[in-house]
Amino acid sequence: MIIDCAVIGGGPAGLNASLVLGRSRRKTVLFDDNKPRNAVTSESHGFMTRDGIDPQELKRIAQEELRKYPSVAIEKQRVESVNKADGLFRIEAEDGSVFFAQKVILATGFKDKLPDVEKVEEYYGKSLFSCPFCDGWELQDRPLAVISENPKAMHLAKVVSNWTDDLIVCTNGKQILSNADKTLLESKGIKVYEQAIRSLVGEDGQLKKIEFEDGSAVPREGGFITPEWVQATTIGSSLGCRLNVQGGIETDAMGRTSIEGVFAAGDTLIAGASQLVIAAAEGSKAAIGVNAALIEAKFKTPVSASN
Repeated sequence: MIIDCAVIGGGPAGLNASLVLGRSRRKTVLFDDNKPRNAVTSESHGFMTRDGIDPQELKRIAQEELRKYPSVAIEKQRVESVNKADGLFRIEAEDGSVFFAQKVILATGFKDKLPDVEKVEEYYGKSLFSCPFCDGWELQDRPLAVISENPKAMHLAKVVSNWTDDLIVCTNGKQILSNADKTLLESKGIKVYEQAIRSLVGEDGQLKKIEFEDGSAVPREGGFITPEWVQATTIGSSLGCRLNVQGGIETDAMGRTSIEGVFAAGDTLIAGASQLVIAAAEGSKAAIGVNAALIEAKFKTPVSASN
């Protein structure tokens, strides 16, 4: 059987895309291996009516809503490969099953490559986060740190200062800030620590202090980091999708990629703020884009026999 669309990735972008496709009566298969980037977090914020919800509970509710639409099926497994031939996409899942689709939406997201700091994984998602708009409220007015090994530190420090007046920047031994940047930060009461970090200290994921290789330490109760973002899968690149300068899949306003029939949405774009509500909206736009393409194909003027 040939389906209308395969949605690869079961996060907010893929779920919302599948919802719009289901309501459009499109035969859709949603592939979800349940390995989300936000698995380390217990609360998701900034999504109206669901502020503070556990990400897995949000997914459960969304999948329950999808089951109302008979044209949508959920495959709880990873996609091994996607190949295009003769105008169709051949999708092979990890159990060996094969699906054929007219269109594909890539909502596979990205992975975080955390700074090279001992024990950082123990605190990430509990007291160290990457998005102040998602988690700044819960850390407001506490002594915080921006931990970064790249030039994004300056921008993040400016943003985080919106939630606290007690802020430091730690570059873990990297010379990533100009003298002008350091002077500006310190003029705003933000001290810069350029020495290497020995370890993070705390309990149950709650940061208490940062210890440096030179023997000094500074008490902190949380903070934000600037992870490097990399594609969670190679499906987009294997299909030949053009990437943006950040390594995300490049799309137009309706989620169309540089490859005909391939759409993308959510964090896999690596094109700005990473929030549930933004990813869900992009999933909706990509699904509308898929519908538009299928409708146009249906009403395409046939070539006359005389031509």
